[in-house]
This record gives sequence, C-alpha cells and structure tokens, in this order.
Amino acid sequence: MPLHRFYIPPNLYTAEDKAKLAEAITNIYIRIPRFYVVVLFIEVDQDNCFVGGNPSKGFVRILVHHLARQFENDEKKVTFMDMYEEAIKPFTKDRGLDWEVAVADGDPKLWRVNGLIPPHAVRDKEAEDLWKRENRAIPF
Repeated sequence: MPLHRFYIPPNLYTAEDKAKLAEAITNIYIRIPRFYVVVLFIEVDQDNCFVGGNPSKGFVRILVHHLARQFENDEKKVTFMDMYEEAIKPFTKDRGLDWEVAVADGDPKLWRVNGLIPPHAVRDKEAEDLWKRENRAIPF
C-alpha cells in the first residue's frame, strides 16, 4: 500500500482541503485497488518542527512508503515524482509553502492486509483484479 504521511502545521488544511488532497493522491494510483492508498495528516506544532535549527511556521514534510508496487527503473521514479508534485501543487507551491517529499519502496513480502498476503505478492492477477474491483481485501 502506498502510505502518505503529511506532517503539517496545525490548521494548515481544512477538512475539505484534506479530502481533495487525498483524492488527488489516490488518483495517481490507477493500477492498484483504491483502498491501498492511505493518506494521514499529522499536525505538528511550531514548537516541535525545526528546519535548519529554527522553528518552522509553514513547512510540510511528506513521507510516502510504497509496498504494493516498486519502481522498475529511474525513469519511472522521475515520472512518479513529477505526477506527485503536480497533484500536491495546489496544496503546497500554490500556497507559498516550503515542502519536501521522500518516497521509500518496501518489501511487499513484509506486508499484509487484514492478515492476507496481497495477490500481487504471489503473482495472482485474478485475485488482484478482484481486490481492485471490490475495493477491499478478500481471501483468495
């Protein structure tokens, strides 16, 4: 699953902003079930966020952890990052914020959904299509 953690100043985004941002991120992932995409907004007080040793008022740190799919090559990494930057632009650059994005690939063999091994980890295309269609984990 792609897990997206946004470390943000308190009250930076409204509930509507968060929903729109989560939707924009989810829409990047067309090859996997939508329920794989998880977006968390973690508010960090200015007293608990320092950039360059100084308190930060408008810094957004985004950590993305990919488990469902890994990038095949550097070109795909760059393409993903370009798509990601475009998706978050209305919530970062367009608002005059400073931000940083980091993406880490994980080992899908160390991942379970409701105790189930995800279908792609065992190369079961039929089960993967079922999970995508049903938008939930189903035993196979």
